[in-house]
Amino acid sequence: MEVSILTPVCTLVPTHFFDPTSARQSLAEVASLKEGSAVKWAEIPQYDAVLVYEVDSEEVTAYPELYYVLQALPACADYNKIVASHKDGYLYLAIAQGGSLLLANVFPAVDFTTAEYYIFLAMKQLQLNPEVSVICMRSLVGPEEEMSLYRYFKSVGQI
Repeated sequence: MEVSILTPVCTLVPTHFFDPTSARQSLAEVASLKEGSAVKWAEIPQYDAVLVYEVDSEEVTAYPELYYVLQALPACADYNKIVASHKDGYLYLAIAQGGSLLLANVFPAVDFTTAEYYIFLAMKQLQLNPEVSVICMRSLVGPEEEMSLYRYFKSVGQI
């Protein structure tokens, strides 16, 4: 299992707009950065994007949780690909349709009910029907949480 950095401070930049020398500036435009923190990036070639993220130290070699959520999207066999991870008070969510990335974001979610709210809000905004979709969870979900998801989704998978 991969070890991830549970940081909500990250952004996706299209590859053709990404410049390594302005990575910090790109991230600072969408999030508040800690003083003295380092900014790193990882290519996401399947979506022609670069994930830019903050770490406490330049020596950190792990990737943020959103990176692993994005990497897990191809493992979803359905046309609507939904991968989520609820960890440490945040929901990491990525949604793709076929090979097109529709959403990759991190939401504050202190509990699973709040995480579900953001999942359903994203689905509604993207006009995707959960009843014909499978959601793949990267984080462990308890039996109650899994049953709650089953009420809305065709299936619930664990990655």
